[in-house]
Amino acid sequence: MWMIILGLLILFILGDILMRFLVKQHREKKIKEERAKILAESIKIDFTSEAKSLKRAEVKNPKARILAVDDEEVILGSFRKILVLDGYSVDTVESGKEALGLIQKHHYDFVFTDLKMPEMDGVDVAKGVKHLRPDIDVIIITGYATVETAVECMKYGAMDYMQKPFTEDELLENVNKFVVKRNSNIEKLLKPRVQITHLTANESSMPDEYFLPGGVFISDWHTWMAIEESGEVKVGIDDFANKLIGDIEGIEVPNLGMDVKKGQVLFSLRVGKTVINFKSPITGKVKKVNQNLVDDPSLLKVTPYEKHFICIIDSEKLDEEIRELMIGNTAVNFIQDEIERYQLAMQRIVKFLDAGSFDEKEKNFIGALSKIDSFHREELAEKFFVK
Repeated sequence: MWMIILGLLILFILGDILMRFLVKQHREKKIKEERAKILAESIKIDFTSEAKSLKRAEVKNPKARILAVDDEEVILGSFRKILVLDGYSVDTVESGKEALGLIQKHHYDFVFTDLKMPEMDGVDVAKGVKHLRPDIDVIIITGYATVETAVECMKYGAMDYMQKPFTEDELLENVNKFVVKRNSNIEKLLKPRVQITHLTANESSMPDEYFLPGGVFISDWHTWMAIEESGEVKVGIDDFANKLIGDIEGIEVPNLGMDVKKGQVLFSLRVGKTVINFKSPITGKVKKVNQNLVDDPSLLKVTPYEKHFICIIDSEKLDEEIRELMIGNTAVNFIQDEIERYQLAMQRIVKFLDAGSFDEKEKNFIGALSKIDSFHREELAEKFFVK
């Protein structure tokens, strides 16, 4: 009996797999037919008001928007047919002047330009595109053996080059490669920035930017130190720690008169039931604590620097210990490295969390320690603040 049940179960599973495959195949066929219809209809539309030779084929939610420039219609025809059916929106023109006119009116991800053309060659097109729209990537197409010339064009801002003639598979493979490269470059540009600035307590830092006031020293434990004229030092948490933690529910400050050594726990922040310890960047005696911050930890959301220090220390070994702290570009590079390390750690942790905890497109994980469970919260605190 159980053999019959097992056989029926296997048939059911195989039938389900087959049905899913057929549905997927039908859907892909329908999409191809829709794109083919778009391709056939769009090239019949008159776009001479924009550019004399312009032929346009737009698809919904394109993988990328492409403008192709070549004085050979057969090449442009290949671009339209192959790329539109694969999900790209494609405009084609036969001259560089038309291309430069179009990029000032429309948004493209790529301009593919032939290297050898009358009136305006690919070098001039590349120069013009990067001057007018540096956000658009240029790909040089060359039918000549002098690849060196195409490489030369890259000095003027072209992303890459490809040779013609090309097969359908070669074109798709190259374009897909260029899209991946473009997305990677954009992602790098959109990484959170660390800026040295004089951010006052009346100005709020941007969520995707990390600030570091000029003259402030940073420790490995993300505590900052600013030297007063009296020789005493203000101490607090840096912007990285502040943004990583998010909502701080309480601050436990050191006792007045406490003798503290560099690397010893100086103060603690509370997030939920988790207590996060921060180490002192300097050796000395605690002279003052910031009661305003203790009463209202939300003040740190404005800025963790300046008057939002945690405590003031009368330092004992300033000349010796200051050499081990970071300032200026060294501190900036350290924080940038910490941001990247933190994002990698969060990408791993978020797999174990409820999918709704973070926006799928949110890669900076601002305020993550306020959103994640206590186990992973303590893990991150140990990794970045205690070390």
